[in-house]
Amino acid sequence: MANRILDLIGNTPLVASRVLNTNPNVKLYFKMEGHNPGGSVKDRAAYNMIKNGLETGQIKTTDRLIEATSGNTGIALAMIAGIYGLDIELVMPENSTKERVQTMRAYGAKVTLTSASVGIEGARDYAEEKVNKEGFIMLNQFANEDNWKAHYKTTGPEIWSDTKGEVTHFVSSMGTTGTIMGTSTYLKEQKNTVQIVGVQPTDNSKIPGIRKWPQAYLPKIFNPDKVDTVMEVSEEEARTMAKRLAQEEGIFSGMSSGGAATVALRLAAQLDHGVIVSIICDRGDRYLSSDLFD
Repeated sequence: MANRILDLIGNTPLVASRVLNTNPNVKLYFKMEGHNPGGSVKDRAAYNMIKNGLETGQIKTTDRLIEATSGNTGIALAMIAGIYGLDIELVMPENSTKERVQTMRAYGAKVTLTSASVGIEGARDYAEEKVNKEGFIMLNQFANEDNWKAHYKTTGPEIWSDTKGEVTHFVSSMGTTGTIMGTSTYLKEQKNTVQIVGVQPTDNSKIPGIRKWPQAYLPKIFNPDKVDTVMEVSEEEARTMAKRLAQEEGIFSGMSSGGAATVALRLAAQLDHGVIVSIICDRGDRYLSSDLFD
């Protein structure tokens, strides 16, 4: 029994692949982040950023918060800001799925849609301008240390504990890079031979939640030394795998999870033995108005 909804963030389950992984000498586990109350892995970072910001005085209850998001972070921030009674505006490209927009508004956030032609970079520019000219406060998930520290404190320890220290490979899509930075830091402290594998889209592939950032927009929290290997995945591969996860494993998730699973299965096919953990970062119901499952 939980005293409040925030107590349900984290401690998400691992589930073994029973169909897609065909290598009997490799165990592949999916970490089900859609079980967080806001429906994604971003609940962890959003909670840590808001909680620590309030505790340290970096943000106040009277502040007007603003954040650019591609979706999941915005939903998490909307939920948690509402619980703390904070005023928040979320900025996202106009081609974001309506489920994401409606969910943020349901939690009480103001949502501003920017031109799809300038993507998430344009949303970030808009939020920066509001900070500089109108006195808004930005949590800035791309540069906020509390983003990756959330995963150092929770995601990494959970994976280590649930695999009884046997994890050999960790696979994560890279967006803000908070998940992979924090989890890598913790796992490498426990066993420096654990291989950290980041997932990026191929050129011209558009996969929500996975980015290959232009240098000017590269997240400041990203440290390439904490990632052993970066593998690319195409939009077609990510789409196909999201459908296969649903149909063959019963795991309903988004395209970025399909991308990570694609890479995890590549690894599983190549290894002689190992224990792989791959992040399933959200639930598929927030993509139903898109063509992902058509």
